[in-house]
Amino acid sequence: MKKNDILDLTIEDLGVNGEGIGKVDGYTLFVKDGVIGDKVTVKVMKANKNFGFARLMEIKEPSKDRVSPRCSVARQCGGCQIQCINYKEQLRFKKNKVYNNLVRIGGQSDFVMNDVMGMDEPFNYRNKSQFPVGMDKEGNIISGFYAGRTHSIINIDSCNLGLKIDGRDVNKEVMDTVKAFMTKYRIAPYNEVTHKGLVRHVLIRIGAKTKQIMVCVIINGKNLPNKEKLVEELCKLEGMYSISLNINTKKSNVILGDKVINLYGPGYIEDYIGDVKFRISPLSFFQVNPVQTEKLYNKALEYADLTGNEMVWDLYCGIGSISLFLAKKAKQVLGVEIVPEAIADAKINAKINGINNAEFFVGAAEDVVTEYFENHKDDEECKPDVIVVDPPRKGCDHKLLETIVEMNPERVVYVSCDSATLARDVKWLSENGYKLKEVTPCDMFGQTTHVECVVALHRVDM
Repeated sequence: MKKNDILDLTIEDLGVNGEGIGKVDGYTLFVKDGVIGDKVTVKVMKANKNFGFARLMEIKEPSKDRVSPRCSVARQCGGCQIQCINYKEQLRFKKNKVYNNLVRIGGQSDFVMNDVMGMDEPFNYRNKSQFPVGMDKEGNIISGFYAGRTHSIINIDSCNLGLKIDGRDVNKEVMDTVKAFMTKYRIAPYNEVTHKGLVRHVLIRIGAKTKQIMVCVIINGKNLPNKEKLVEELCKLEGMYSISLNINTKKSNVILGDKVINLYGPGYIEDYIGDVKFRISPLSFFQVNPVQTEKLYNKALEYADLTGNEMVWDLYCGIGSISLFLAKKAKQVLGVEIVPEAIADAKINAKINGINNAEFFVGAAEDVVTEYFENHKDDEECKPDVIVVDPPRKGCDHKLLETIVEMNPERVVYVSCDSATLARDVKWLSENGYKLKEVTPCDMFGQTTHVECVVALHRVDM
């Protein structure tokens, strides 16, 4: 097998990133946009000794599970990896992904593996969008999304995943306004190569229930010329609630900087998950799919199995979203988050919901919990009954896992956005006194390969 070979093959499986897998004379090829059952012609782009990567050239016979993508640039865009697969098969793929990781990486067996909690409508669900801004070869301002594995912007006015308000395409309205402003006042977009230009990204948040709109313009500088004119134009859009600038002058791919300058409104929007109200600022972490988030949190609450007498830790708590769900059923909840702004929001969120049994701490979870445990290890009142963790993609810090085991709670509820690191951590916990009881994936990100899940681990006698 060598580069540029043209081959016919059948897609037999899907890889963890949604790529089709086919074989020719025992040689494995990964084919982006392939669907199980497709008979295709491919061109080999890279050939290693035992496997290679190929480009889909022609679909000679489509799979029964292949559908026409709703988006015209689905193949080029890096956002939706599996939009060409019908939704039922997307859910099956995600369930298998979680299960296989727990078995192969986590070494697990004898646990309940539930079906994925799917969406009623797997489009137009995202309450947050981040649009990079650039310039085309003719000097026109463009915005859209990055092509897969690149930082080349695909110019697109609308995204089929973006939340709409009463049928309005809010993202398009905002981006049209920003681009018109930039063109009129000759404000250059940021260039990653030269590190010149001003406007880097536009962050848009939409309250699914409140219908409030937030716009935050990320700039490579300290000020945006004629910003009052941009505010004036954006305020013509119904529902505009908060407008701000975010300062990011770093030569990096990180989208947001640390400093926010408020231009209009209170500096936040509000929205609900279930009946819990949240204040969301530009830097806040807030789940992008509010409908599915409610399902996820209710499942976490079910796994916590609270009676009203429990001491609960919520680690990596963000703005307190899971904490406040737990607090309604627990005696006390202690939340930990490393981002100070998020903890400030968490405290406000507790207050506006009238929740008095939740306390929040700023710091790395592995440090805060370890110190707290050392100071209170002889106090039975402070012993946790349940620990909930919702770590970033990299999973839990090993020091934190050791402290969790030392604190010896009856139950650990692990919410994860990466089933591979989840499986790694579950393996360690299962070797140190806990048994994986039940797993429920939740589809928060339809049309993509990403899947959230929540698992229940119970303490066992060693």
